[in-house]
Amino acid sequence: MFASLPVPPTSAITIKYNPANTVPMTTSLRKIEHLQICANDPVEAHVSAGFDDVHLIHCALPEIDKDEIDTSTELFGKVMAAPLLIASMTGGHPDTYPINEALALAAEHLGLGIGVGSQRAALENPEQEETFRVVRDCAPHAFVYANIGVVQLTEYGIDGVEHAIEMIEADAIAIHLNFLQEAIQPEGCTYARGSLDAIKDVCDAVSVPVIAKETGAGISREVAAMLAAAGVDAIDVGGAGGTSWAGVEYYRALDRGDLISEHLGGLFWDWGIPTAASVVECSSCGLPVIATGGVRTGIDIAKSIALGASLSGTALPLVAPAMKNADAVIDRLSSMISELEIAMFLCGCPDVTNLKTAPVVIGGRIREMLDARGF
Repeated sequence: MFASLPVPPTSAITIKYNPANTVPMTTSLRKIEHLQICANDPVEAHVSAGFDDVHLIHCALPEIDKDEIDTSTELFGKVMAAPLLIASMTGGHPDTYPINEALALAAEHLGLGIGVGSQRAALENPEQEETFRVVRDCAPHAFVYANIGVVQLTEYGIDGVEHAIEMIEADAIAIHLNFLQEAIQPEGCTYARGSLDAIKDVCDAVSVPVIAKETGAGISREVAAMLAAAGVDAIDVGGAGGTSWAGVEYYRALDRGDLISEHLGGLFWDWGIPTAASVVECSSCGLPVIATGGVRTGIDIAKSIALGASLSGTALPLVAPAMKNADAVIDRLSSMISELEIAMFLCGCPDVTNLKTAPVVIGGRIREMLDARGF
């Protein structure tokens, strides 16, 4: 009846949970389902984030020593060792505690920033707070940001937002925009009217910076301008080309035999603005831009910054390492930072500020999209 994608074999990584079709669905259960799917199934977009269409110009005479390169950067007054965030990932189920612990230990060790996954589960059930609080406990000096969905703002209000911040002593809070996932998810909320006013209310009320964060479909120039006018302090583009949350919902639907959601997840799998294009779209809004969505190497980070981002973030490549231990996460992130250093050296850029002005050529699909959009 509905077209569906082939189901590949899953990996050896497993997390125990009760299938959605055998017990009542809760936010906590849904969180562990999401994590298991991301660990075991190929959930990345079938189209790229666009970095293959972005070309940094090689500098044959860099006139700097590689050892001189400084990858440090600053966001909201917090200095980080590299322009790389451990992007929002998980929390809200007991099995996520050791994963957030490993991620936080890596962030503290490397001097990087880290975001927690949606804190809705902890707002619903205080017993889940420790799965988020472990991040601050293990990363006392790191830049840590809280996370709540825009669709939860009406339900929990400013008090809920402030509780999410206090829960992890957050330096900032991300309000995530995930209407693509909400539209496909059977439990999803598609009441979007009034979202911008709700974001403005948060910006006016809280004492920490507010980050508007997409979750895999990207942010356009028009929406970036609206968010800036509402008072947000940074934009995380969350572009297409990394984890597809429509794809994640496809696998959830497959498990419970939901043919309609399975069809929708497959159809909208690659919906959105590629990350590279979204960075350019948002770079004129006058706010720090965070490039997430398909960032897999240090070269991707360098390209993001040359396109106008202040930092990059990565999530999916850290899931499997975090299920092992903190050392595995440190190794993965250290590799990306080393790749970034080499890219900066070969562009003749001694620091991140110089990288922001590195010459870059855009071709292919991303050039076509940006030309059509008037950039």
